[in-house]
Amino acid sequence: MKAEFTLGLSEIDEAVLFLEEHIRQNTILFLSGDLAAGKTTLASAIAKSKGFVSGATSPTFSLQQCYGERLFHYDLYRITNEEFFALGLHEEFDKEGWHLVEWADAPLKEFLANAGYNTASIDITSTGKSRHYTIEV
Repeated sequence: MKAEFTLGLSEIDEAVLFLEEHIRQNTILFLSGDLAAGKTTLASAIAKSKGFVSGATSPTFSLQQCYGERLFHYDLYRITNEEFFALGLHEEFDKEGWHLVEWADAPLKEFLANAGYNTASIDITSTGKSRHYTIEV
């Protein structure tokens, strides 16, 4: 299934609602887009929808942020796939919940999908004051 939205910041909950209605409980969601496209902003809106009042912060330097027991957020911008696996981060995907992954490359996405994980992709493009979201489940 594919859906597309063009939304301003105040409308981002429409995309989050779509995700909540169409994404399985245990899924890796790949967030892609240019620098400052809005990946962490979407992750924050998802965290807020799940009850984390302060939302999400970028895990750029920590690599992973956990929000409760069922929401995980990763930023792979600074590491290679080999480092990702060497650090054992892939084992985190066995935990129940949503796993929001920023900056995953195509080989990692393909590997995880072929390994049997539920995956979805969200591509975010800045269009000035709004963002265009392409969601593939």
